[in-house]
Amino acid sequence: MANHPVRGTITHIGTLTSRPQALLIFLAYAGLWLVYDARSLDWHSIATLATRAMTLFIQRAEHPDTQALHANTDELLRAVGKADSETVKFDKEEPEEIERERERKQQ
Repeated sequence: MANHPVRGTITHIGTLTSRPQALLIFLAYAGLWLVYDARSLDWHSIATLATRAMTLFIQRAEHPDTQALHANTDELLRAVGKADSETVKFDKEEPEEIERERERKQQ
């Protein structure tokens, strides 16, 4: 199955939300909301902002772990001469494709 453009876009957005700039954009958004429409900030709005902030924090916390795991796996694949060279290219694939390939190799 070919990579669907929407899947790639969603994956790219997920990667972008792990960057520090995403938090700055969020803070600017919240600040502009406070400046231009402070009266609309009720408990629901504050909960929404808190949820968005926590999502960014979680993305940021998981990103280094994921990158370290990829680096360690790449090093192990290089160290083992019999490793399948196609496996190294998995980080460019969509999650669904990776799962299908893992299932195929386990059989």
